[in-house]
Parts: sequence; structure tokens; C-alpha cells
Amino acid sequence: MAIRWTFDDIPDLTGRTAVVTGATSGLGLVVAQQLAAHGADVIAGVRDPAKATRVAPGLEARRVDLADLDSVGAFAAGLHRDGRVVDLLVNNAGIGGHQGRRLSPQGIEMQFATNFLGHFALTGRLLDLIRDGGRVVHVGSNLYRHFPVELPLDDLAAERSYSPSRAYVASKLANLLFGLELDRRLRRAGRPVRSLVAHPGLARTALNSDVGQPALRATMAVLNALIGRPAERAAIPLLFAATDPAAHGGVFIGPRNRRWDDRVHLDRVVAPANDPALADQLWERAQDWAGVGYPPDLRS
Repeated sequence: MAIRWTFDDIPDLTGRTAVVTGATSGLGLVVAQQLAAHGADVIAGVRDPAKATRVAPGLEARRVDLADLDSVGAFAAGLHRDGRVVDLLVNNAGIGGHQGRRLSPQGIEMQFATNFLGHFALTGRLLDLIRDGGRVVHVGSNLYRHFPVELPLDDLAAERSYSPSRAYVASKLANLLFGLELDRRLRRAGRPVRSLVAHPGLARTALNSDVGQPALRATMAVLNALIGRPAERAAIPLLFAATDPAAHGGVFIGPRNRRWDDRVHLDRVVAPANDPALADQLWERAQDWAGVGYPPDLRS
């Protein structure tokens, strides 16, 4: 299924509150600005609130480092303390591996910690604040179809082996598995909250241009020229997932790698992202890693 969709199709969001992580640049900034332009109160969850205030003065910026589970806990506690309610959580923040193997404060490989585990913890800690009819949007990557990887279930620190590209794809595959599993569990529990997974295609952002190794950087430059999308176009599937009444879970929302095709596609999820046993295993492990227990009605 493919839908022609633009920013003009975003409905009126007056009275709704959105939390967007990684909202100081790239996709996150576009998403946050568009949500705010259509009436939403946007809380930008960012590492540098001063930068968020400079680049998007209308946003409410609060500090959170998704790589640090203590920071995630403090961010969520602040929203609870202030009595905030949330209609939309966009788990957008992400990093690549161009700086080499690094570990989070909890000793977890940095890409997996930031791109997946921090958002798993954040979602679990904010779920009780999400109003009926709310949504959680996770950002994946279509690379999982082309580059088979294994999840680091028994090697969180990437001590046995490390590849920046494999670690990145694994973190995005984990997002896809988590988003689909959360959707299944929410529906099974009869909760009126949606979990959706979207991807931007190849976005011409800093994440895809500053890739470190000269050969890979040259390859990405060619791919960006051929099929890359500026952040404004690449953010469209994320905003569709976040706001359109036709968006639903169980599919992968995003573009096709054709520059002329600006439609939003609702694609079938393929292996290994459609493996419920793997998703269940990841869920159970992630609860232990993150120290976050999801509500009883969402447990296996």
C-alpha cells in the first residue's frame, strides 16, 4: 500500500503533547518543528537543551542522554513530577559508529545503548503518561533486509567482535522488533495506544555523511547523490506514522529507494524482524538490561 502524503496532511494537533528525542538536528528537528507548527506542545528530549533552544526556539527542551539509563530515568521522573501527560512519543534519537567501539555508562556498546535500549527504557517509563489514543513511533532501518546481523543478546559490550555497520543495523533491527512486539502486546491487552515503526530511507543527514572510514564515506556520498533524501522529505514517513489516522502497526512505514517516488509505503515486515520468538526474547532481556519492568498486562 502506498499513500501520497505531505506536511499539509498533518491534522490539527492543538492540545496534544509530543515528546521527540534527538530534536536538535536532522530528522528529529524536522519532526519536532512540524508537530509544533500544527499545534502540538513539543518536549524535545535532547543532550543539549541550549542548542535545542537556539535551533527551535518554540520547543520545550529537556535534557536526556539516551545512552545513559540514569539520564533516561531522570528525564522520565521529571515528566512524572511535573504531572505531564503525553499523546505522542517519537523515539528518534540515533547515532552511528564512525567514532569506533565505545561503551555507554552502563558498559553497553554505544549504538545499541542509544538507538535501542535507551528508547526501550524511555517507553517503559513513560507508558503510564500516554493518554488513550496516543502513539509511540520507533525509527528503524530497511538495512535489516539487506545486511543480516545477529542481535548482541550475549555480548552487549561487543567484546567478542565489533563492526560499526553491523552494530548499527542490529540496533535498528532491535527497534523494529520492539515496536512490533509492543504493538502486539498493546492490542492483546486492549490498550488504546498504538505502536508504529517507520524509517526515513537514506536521509542526507549528519548520521549518514559522517561515517568515518574514507572508503565508506565515499560510498555514502555516491548513494546520497543517487537516492538520498533531504531531512524534510525523509521525515515524512515518521510524521505520517505519528499523526495520520490511516497509520497502523504491524507494518514498516517508509519510502522506497527511488528518488522520484515520494509516496509513503506500508510494507510487509520480513525475517528476522517478523519473528515473535526473537522479539519476545529481546523484550525479556531488555527489561533486565534497562531495569524497567513493563506493566503486568504487557508481559508474556
